[in-house]
Amino acid sequence: MKRILAFTLAAFMIVSLLAGCGAQKTENKSTENNEKKTKITFVLDWTPNTNHTGLYVAQEKGYFSDAGLEVEIIQPPEDGAEALVGTNKAQFGVSFQDSMLPAVAGSNKMPIEAVAALVQHNTSGIISLKGNGMDTPKGMEGKKYATWDLPIEKATLKQVVEADGGDFSKVELIPSTVTDEVSALQSKTVDAIWVFYGWAGIATEVAGLKTDYFAFKDIDPVFDYYTPVVIGNADWMKENPDTAKAFLAALKKGYEDAISDPAAAAQILLKNAPELDKDLVIASQTYLSKEYMSDVKRWGYMDPARWNAFYNWINDHELFEVKIPENTGFTNDYLPE
Repeated sequence: MKRILAFTLAAFMIVSLLAGCGAQKTENKSTENNEKKTKITFVLDWTPNTNHTGLYVAQEKGYFSDAGLEVEIIQPPEDGAEALVGTNKAQFGVSFQDSMLPAVAGSNKMPIEAVAALVQHNTSGIISLKGNGMDTPKGMEGKKYATWDLPIEKATLKQVVEADGGDFSKVELIPSTVTDEVSALQSKTVDAIWVFYGWAGIATEVAGLKTDYFAFKDIDPVFDYYTPVVIGNADWMKENPDTAKAFLAALKKGYEDAISDPAAAAQILLKNAPELDKDLVIASQTYLSKEYMSDVKRWGYMDPARWNAFYNWINDHELFEVKIPENTGFTNDYLPE
């Protein structure tokens, strides 16, 4: 009986010890899994598209999580990403050097800075049906152009048309209601549309539409401004520089993957935005994989000379309420090396 009792007691102690170890391991694992991550809200400029692919790749592959971040990607409000980033309801977002101007200078200035270029060169320009004579800006004379009626937009068009020997006053400006460039061109409701070639231009190729196209940067280098860019809340970044740098370092990995393997990156974007046209996403991703970094060695880098040249052009043409100081609205300080 003594031997049986001793054996039973020993067995009980072993089981209790093992149970305690198991509980400790479970507790440690739970603590590890629930380790607090820094919350980041990222607001898009529009619905998901291939400008954003690196963001979704970084999310999908756990690059943000590995950096101790929990990133929420949200759609923009009606007044754009700047409104959320400027009020720190989102720490980062997507914008454009031209359209972000009212948020970085003037009477409605907010604490916003561009912190990374998503595409190194301006891929926007004018697209039209092939054979309509608009392979150069002068050909826009007498043609219907869908305008947003914005001062910078119209001044850009005026400069490129006149530089080509045309008369901008002869361009027929009609209010833009274009939501589908392919349909708008096919129906001939408009003759010329301002597009970003990496998406809308590629869409015409996928649709088998023959077009003419000229890029603004090819006509005047002053129009090789940065579009799109990642913007951040300047005050928040000053208070949290390490977190800002960690976010951009993880984002860089996502875009590097999108550059090296555009086919796989396209599938990740489609997984997160299944409503997108598969053929368009794949073709656009192939195009933009060469444009994300283009001719620079440092992802996201913004050349101060190019940035300032565009805002100086706005100053020279008095297109904004105040004169824009040099180096307004951007910084390379948070970019990974």
